[in-house]
Amino acid sequence: MKQEKPGRRLAYMPAPKELFKDIKRVVIKVGTAVLASPATGLNGKRVEKIVDEIVDLRRSRREVILVTSGAIGAGMKALGLKERPRTLPGKQAAAAVGQSYLMHFYERFFRKRGYRVAQILLTQDDLTDRKRYLNARHTLMTLLKLNVIPIINENDSVGVEEIKFGDNDTLSALVTNLVEAGLLIILSDIDGLYATDPRKKKGGKLIRLVERIDSHIEASAGGPGEITSTGGMCTKLQAARIVTNSGEPMVIANGKTPQVIRRILEGEEIGTLFLPRKEKVTSRKRWIAFTRRRCGKILVDEGAKEALRLKGRSLLPSGIMKVEGDFREGDMVSVVNGDEGEFARGLSNYSSPEIKKVKGAKTKDIKSILGYKYYDEVIHRDNLVIL
Repeated sequence: MKQEKPGRRLAYMPAPKELFKDIKRVVIKVGTAVLASPATGLNGKRVEKIVDEIVDLRRSRREVILVTSGAIGAGMKALGLKERPRTLPGKQAAAAVGQSYLMHFYERFFRKRGYRVAQILLTQDDLTDRKRYLNARHTLMTLLKLNVIPIINENDSVGVEEIKFGDNDTLSALVTNLVEAGLLIILSDIDGLYATDPRKKKGGKLIRLVERIDSHIEASAGGPGEITSTGGMCTKLQAARIVTNSGEPMVIANGKTPQVIRRILEGEEIGTLFLPRKEKVTSRKRWIAFTRRRCGKILVDEGAKEALRLKGRSLLPSGIMKVEGDFREGDMVSVVNGDEGEFARGLSNYSSPEIKKVKGAKTKDIKSILGYKYYDEVIHRDNLVIL
């Protein structure tokens, strides 16, 4: 990635103030490291400052959805635990105890300022299933119309996959797509993305602007942060991929910085700004590409890649070279090319055993090979997202 000098912008890039001025809906994710307190589990003063900033946004007629971490950390303090539980039941128990403490803080501070809150606990299945995904969207949109602040957390007490592999960074990106917000702000205990991890090497350079997440940017990401946290910069980059590939910007900034949210939206050069792709992706295609679980890969030749990327075509069996994984009709698969790797995702019209039989064949020969033909396309353009 071409590195820009501080204060210098690309010719086609609007100033952050211009980029953010028309945004009416914002998702804010607050990390455990911002909220945690060694003495009390949660830092009440910092929670209250975050609440004040969100209230200011609401009064400026912007809608806000808050994605918050901190339940396991709060539960650890309540249970007298000195270190993060290592077993899955231990983590789930800490989350179950801590969630009520966490919501008590938020509810009390928002109520004091005249706002009601709603707690929403989500699991991966809530977003993977299309019907449940739409139900979650309808609920959130209704809450916003009622002037209620939705507060979202992963349902850690039952969310096995999240506790083992992910965290609320990814969840916040999926929520951004769910409600079609115009900006995701991730607040952590670090000023942004550094060229080298400042926790390991002092004097690292803060990267103010990321045009594209490439191998150099990935190399800058470190591991998890504090003892009460699950995420690190790697998960934040994953969130940035989801949001920017959907057509929206994202900012990582230090949640301990005074008035950090207001300063970001006013265009101050603070944190790291990730630029979005130029074309916005539709809501349904965001769900296909970033919420559905990937179940396999389809390797295509150069002709098929060009047809998909440049000509807006569907994927036909003639351009398929290889199939990996075991998937069924309707599953989401990656479309890859040997030189470039993954460049698209889509819903397959056929199972992996069926595609293995018809790969390289003409569309007119599908019926003679399989004995039936449900579709001409392996992946229809309407169910395909170019990354």
